[in-house]
Amino acid sequence: MGIEFNPWRLIVGSAKPAQLNNRSSVPFGNSVGKDSFQNNSVERLYDEKTINTMIAQNPALKEILDKNKLPVKLNMDELMALKQGHCKDCTEICAKIYKVLPTALKSQINIKDLKDGAMLHDFGKVLIPAEILNKHGKLTEEEYKTMHLHSELGYELLKNSGLNEEVLALVRYHHDNVENKNFVPDLNIQVLNLADKYSALTENRVYKQALTPEQALTVIYGDVKKGNVHPFLFKALVEAIQGTQQIKPLEFGIVMPV
Repeated sequence: MGIEFNPWRLIVGSAKPAQLNNRSSVPFGNSVGKDSFQNNSVERLYDEKTINTMIAQNPALKEILDKNKLPVKLNMDELMALKQGHCKDCTEICAKIYKVLPTALKSQINIKDLKDGAMLHDFGKVLIPAEILNKHGKLTEEEYKTMHLHSELGYELLKNSGLNEEVLALVRYHHDNVENKNFVPDLNIQVLNLADKYSALTENRVYKQALTPEQALTVIYGDVKKGNVHPFLFKALVEAIQGTQQIKPLEFGIVMPV
């Protein structure tokens, strides 16, 4: 039996944390409010010569690659595909989620940093071998470990590029709020993780077919029930997607816990 889901029956606005189950709730954490001005788009960093300079200027990158038995080899085709596809999509979804958030939550988000972090969050995949990124089938434990390195590799590549600490944190920690139970992410990271997952679920990849918006939202609702996604953010995602795509509400089902 599928999960029935009706996002338009979500109840929000309580001053109390939304309880997701009997043992936990997802806090919004603390967020930095300052902004910074950059003359150029972060897309300027998607350049082979620039990336080679990043590698040459940071010996820690070579140490990480050597430790994990990976070559110093750029996967520029994959990086450019990410720039035009998944990373661009994540950036747009983050902006849409931000637009529909209540004012009190918007005040915790630096939208420029969030969009820059979304555009760069998978930057480290330029150093992940293509045979792992595009493997048909389930990754082995060792391959999964290698894939997960992309967050740290992205941070190390970008940390001397003039980006501020908030953007670098988004690149470095965009997966930690679901994989590290001791890590309390700020709202910027939570929004990015949510956009990242929705985008990944709704796009075709070599190892899977794209899910429909309804199917993807049902999967993510499972994360809400586990306490990994705050219901306020989930509601914002639903509203953001509803505003740009035709969603069939009768295919959903659940009344949001409050």
